[in-house]
Amino acid sequence: MRRTRTLTGLGVLAASLLALTACNSGTPGSPDAGSDGGSSDAPVYGAVATDVTIENSPTFDKIKAADKVVIGVKEDQPGLGYLDPVTGERKGFDVDVARWIAASLGYDPTDSSKVEYKAIASANREQAIINGDIDYYVGTYSITDKRKEQIAFAGPYFLTGQGLLVAADNDTITGKDSLTADTTVCSVTGSTPIQRIREETPAKVVEFDTYSQCVEKLKNGEVDAVTTDEAILLGYAAQDPDNLKIAGEPFSEERYGVGLAKGDTAFQEFVNTMFTDGGSTWEAIFEKNLGASGVKGEQPAVDPVS
Repeated sequence: MRRTRTLTGLGVLAASLLALTACNSGTPGSPDAGSDGGSSDAPVYGAVATDVTIENSPTFDKIKAADKVVIGVKEDQPGLGYLDPVTGERKGFDVDVARWIAASLGYDPTDSSKVEYKAIASANREQAIINGDIDYYVGTYSITDKRKEQIAFAGPYFLTGQGLLVAADNDTITGKDSLTADTTVCSVTGSTPIQRIREETPAKVVEFDTYSQCVEKLKNGEVDAVTTDEAILLGYAAQDPDNLKIAGEPFSEERYGVGLAKGDTAFQEFVNTMFTDGGSTWEAIFEKNLGASGVKGEQPAVDPVS
């Protein structure tokens, strides 16, 4: 299966592998590696910034006091946020975006004493940010009004749409409208996609902490479909095309943002400016992680800070 579409500022990604209150005197510029799209250790995030200051940012003050950045991530999403169980290497578009932010803050993402990653389940993301367990979260985190009641978002930095993953020999499920009361759909607890299935279809739902658990249930025949953003599902389909496929077209627009502490507008503006000024870095990160899919990536404009 191979579908080619374009990711635009107002569109969705449907094929994948798978103003200023801050003063930054050293934001990484264009990366000098990673354009080959192949080397997983290429520093596509650019150089590590120096002499960074962000005035009136509690998050940045906390980072400076600890002399360490703590980032919330996913680690079971091929092409986006994945922890290789054999090598221990973190890979994916979201992981490299998280590294880009850390480098822009002046912290070397390759130094484990300065940059720590914490895998946070979808249902626990807001609380982890509120509690200060992490400094920011990058991991297929859809921007919603409900979430913005508790936290803030920088971005969006990526757009996609909700889809369905089914068994390769399943010809019954052809999209959201084909889901019936006899269909069982799996997704993760606390996710936007599982809420949409509940509200818009008669299907039964089951929930787990990770999408990889849902995919295993699908392979075992215990559920009929897995739902989440199609960018994530295509990563799983690409890993096992003989047994898995995407059913139908995406049926939503999901806007991925960087989750951070509510009220820290200085930090929010810092990250937004990094995205706005760093188009070549964004393109290199996209090409490295998702370019092999044949998708043409286009970086979306960030939302204004309110």
